[in-house]
Amino acid sequence: MISSAKKYPEQAQASNRILAGTSITGDVVSDGDIRVDGKVSGNIKVTGKLVIGEHGNVEGEVECKNAAIAGVLEGTLKVAQTLSLTASAKVKGKVQVEKLAVEPGAEINGSVSMGALMKKVGEADTTATKTA
Repeated sequence: MISSAKKYPEQAQASNRILAGTSITGDVVSDGDIRVDGKVSGNIKVTGKLVIGEHGNVEGEVECKNAAIAGVLEGTLKVAQTLSLTASAKVKGKVQVEKLAVEPGAEINGSVSMGALMKKVGEADTTATKTA
């Protein structure tokens, strides 16, 4: 791992962990993947995959490419591709996702929008209404 990290420094920081017992208040932005086993109160923006462990807790607006949730998420969740919820997952709020996989026992309280029509955040609305 050490020699691999020296050859490819971008891979050494591609995955991040917020361990149990750690609490973060504020926004988290990453170009890699994040696993949350602690608590995050704030917005999370990840270009890769977000994993919320069984004891993980996230409160805020979350935007990521893929997500796997086994813990608690309260807020808005925007997943560009696939969201997987395990039996222990508890999601409260607004969810926008392309594909959704839910194990029996998972809880979703709020609204869910599915499909490939989701716009990227910050992308301008390019459709204009023409009138005669």
